[in-house]
Amino acid sequence: MTANGHFDELELRSADERSRDIAEALPNLIATAKERAAGYSRMLAEVNPAEIRSEEDLRRLPVLRKSDITRLQEAHPPYGGLTTKPAADFDNFFLSPGPIHEPGMAGGDWWRAARFLHACGIGRGDIVQNCFSYHLTPAGLVFESGARSVGATVLPAGPGQTELQVQAAFRAGVTAYVGTPDFLKIILDRADELGVDLTKISKAAVSAGALFPSTRQYYRDRGISCLQAYATAELGNIAYETVPDEGLIIDEHVAVEVVTPGTGDPVEEGRVGEVVVTTLNHDYPLIRFATGDLSAFLPGTSSCGRTNRRLVGWKGRADQSTKIKGMFVRPEQVAELVAHNPRIVRARVVVTRENEMDAMTVLAESAASDVPELNKSVSEILKLRGAVEIRPIGSLPDDGKVIDDQRNYD
Repeated sequence: MTANGHFDELELRSADERSRDIAEALPNLIATAKERAAGYSRMLAEVNPAEIRSEEDLRRLPVLRKSDITRLQEAHPPYGGLTTKPAADFDNFFLSPGPIHEPGMAGGDWWRAARFLHACGIGRGDIVQNCFSYHLTPAGLVFESGARSVGATVLPAGPGQTELQVQAAFRAGVTAYVGTPDFLKIILDRADELGVDLTKISKAAVSAGALFPSTRQYYRDRGISCLQAYATAELGNIAYETVPDEGLIIDEHVAVEVVTPGTGDPVEEGRVGEVVVTTLNHDYPLIRFATGDLSAFLPGTSSCGRTNRRLVGWKGRADQSTKIKGMFVRPEQVAELVAHNPRIVRARVVVTRENEMDAMTVLAESAASDVPELNKSVSEILKLRGAVEIRPIGSLPDDGKVIDDQRNYD
């Protein structure tokens, strides 16, 4: 930590210093990937690493999409030849929706969450209730490793079991929450019903879903400072808040581009496009990874003194995939839902907000007035619970949408 309270001196670099450091880091990253990762050896066969020295130079390289990773992993399990060391040399193996296999390292701050937690004021003396999942996907360990790196104690709570979460928070004396934006409200509301005092919680670090203004205000009214990060299972921390509503500062160990969706071409400054990220992780060097998320660069720098570029925040998906209650729902899952239920002709997932929480409704066209087995299919295939409504055949809009996100992000 620096004398003025920042995480490290990297956050205070001038634009020239940061460009100089990137010019040194990128050729080394590309060379390592090309020499030690079989998948990149094939993809970058004609690339001279010494010529890739900036975000502009990266545009000469192909964009890597989740579908590419899935294809590579099917052909070359488990990691598609994108890691620089054998699978047995990693501490963890994760399986995220897709399915996509992801490696992980338990020691240190491998996913770089500590920088964000430090910006939230979390550190030694804090007891962090980590409500991200520890099951199959890496989110729980991403934030546990970050919390341990800043000296905090971790209560590895995971999601669900609200009443038990309330009791655990009280007994442990929890001072900080880590998890999806909505779940803390569920815990606090249940604590109110039970008459349990959780006023020690004064900090919240959230991710894996949109932080709506009304939700942030709810926490503020309860004396809780809530900040959000933009992170993915593949990349770790990409960008993070330090001051509410001032955009998300890009992490110091990634290079970020904003491109026209479906291409690798940059959009005009300030225009919304797809976020493409290169992570300077020599174990798992994802190069020009297309996140599928929409955002834009925000001009200027943060009032907190950190000098890196900022993103305006999440502006939706480049495709129709969307996060609901912290979990991605993808068009191919909706197609699987229809294929699994012969009495369903078409289906459409509608996402709204109710009582400051995500709500999912599945609209299904069928000649039948009721399809009782559909409720079970929704839980099994979409991995979420939601309302199901049967509609007459031909009643759903013919606009190509299978996922309709009606949440207001303004």
